[in-house]
Amino acid sequence: MSGPAAGTAVAATTTDVVCLGESMVTFLPSQPGRLADVPSFGRGIGGAESNVACALAAAGHRAAWVGRVGADGFGDHLVETIASYGVDTSAVRRDPVRPTGIYFRTATDRGTDTHEVAYYRAGSAASAMSPANVPYEELFAGRVLHLSGITAALSGDCLALLRELTAARPGRPLVSFDVNHRPHLWRGGDADASVLLELARRSDLVFVGEDEAEEAWGIVGAEAIRAAVPEPAVLVVKRGSAGATVFASGLRPGPRSSIAGGAECAGARSSSAGGAEFADTVTHVPALHVDVVAAVGAGDAFAAGFLSATLRGLPVRDRARHGHLMAAAVLTVPGDLTEPPARDHADRLVALDDDAWGRLRLGPGWTAADRASEEVRTP
Repeated sequence: MSGPAAGTAVAATTTDVVCLGESMVTFLPSQPGRLADVPSFGRGIGGAESNVACALAAAGHRAAWVGRVGADGFGDHLVETIASYGVDTSAVRRDPVRPTGIYFRTATDRGTDTHEVAYYRAGSAASAMSPANVPYEELFAGRVLHLSGITAALSGDCLALLRELTAARPGRPLVSFDVNHRPHLWRGGDADASVLLELARRSDLVFVGEDEAEEAWGIVGAEAIRAAVPEPAVLVVKRGSAGATVFASGLRPGPRSSIAGGAECAGARSSSAGGAEFADTVTHVPALHVDVVAAVGAGDAFAAGFLSATLRGLPVRDRARHGHLMAAAVLTVPGDLTEPPARDHADRLVALDDDAWGRLRLGPGWTAADRASEEVRTP
């Protein structure tokens, strides 16, 4: 099979979000220090798209992960662990020749000079994903298809697959795309910048960090990023501790799902794409004060929280707040994944007025609190 059949459509949607990408077994250090000095490692899992699927399933959504793993013990571990979060893994393919990818990392934050990651993913089973060997019926079975720029970097076939999946066609679900710029994965040159920009512009909902937009595209500032990526119905610019700025358009060119809309006006801009005029609402949502344990997996958790609230049809401000809360849950634990706050608990926090939201400070164990008022304290 080479690409989806013309006119591929979904008759009955039974899944909320389908996530496609590579997941790997990750080895976490038993103590801080250089990889050369760490005596032992604990085993976990890592993968941007599977992280999103696990977080969404833990939050009560019907999530599926589609990937390709080796016919080996590490592949067994990945599939079994991801499924244990309630994720549908029935469409995962096993490669009889290529191995499951693995990596080792240090305990330090990714943003520091002392952080080390050793990847063993070249020639992995996931890198062999292509338009010819993925299950399109399963990929198009959800209300949302979530992708990331990491997959595009794995191989030429993987890039061709993402171009197929982001192509405009009848029956395409809403495409969510996290730019996830990882320069070390690309095969030299500056092709990564143009490829990521191309894929973002072909998507419906895009997540991009202000820092990675500057690194990949040389673009500074949320407004400039939106000018470079005008097509998506929703563009979420993540600004670290400064929060997130969400651009949501009214009239959208091309096929767009109604669940991408629902913006409330907190500002406005006008633009055009493909000959169609549309107006943006611009919503800035401050980040939370968080006592960080480990800054790993927060971007995936933010995307999961935003997608969760999008599926529920919540206003844009609330979508971003749910993203911040889901990220705070991961930031206050050592690993990439954790149990999110109960929905009613998160909804109470999201409903706080701006002053109370600004005074919220979250630390380890906060997701177990029974009342929102217990979490409100001056930072």
